[in-house]
Amino acid sequence: QVQLVESGGGLVQAGESLRLACVVSGRTDTKDDMAWYRQFPGTDRIFVARIKPNNGGTLHAELVKDRFTISGDNGLNRIYLQMNNLKPEDSAIYYCAARSRVTGAYDFFGPGTQVTVSS
Repeated sequence: QVQLVESGGGLVQAGESLRLACVVSGRTDTKDDMAWYRQFPGTDRIFVARIKPNNGGTLHAELVKDRFTISGDNGLNRIYLQMNNLKPEDSAIYYCAARSRVTGAYDFFGPGTQVTVSS
């Protein structure tokens, strides 16, 4: 099993920045790339960004690509999400996710960290 724990969420005003962090433990050899998702009340989790191991290739959702940046250490045992110019519509629970090398799906999620942006 892979365990994920997020941190760095909080309450900020519009236009401010936050940096989320995710620490990975457990069977880290069974994970592939890592990602951030977010969830608004009453909806499913939505993809935000992902980063690949080795070359560190990244992909960001269109809505956030000019404001958010995903990064991580070499082994992707720590990943980050730098969020700049936050907007009230960015308020959500943010989850760190790991893709399983066995299933190819993002099977592992952390408990999430709340981000609230006031106007």
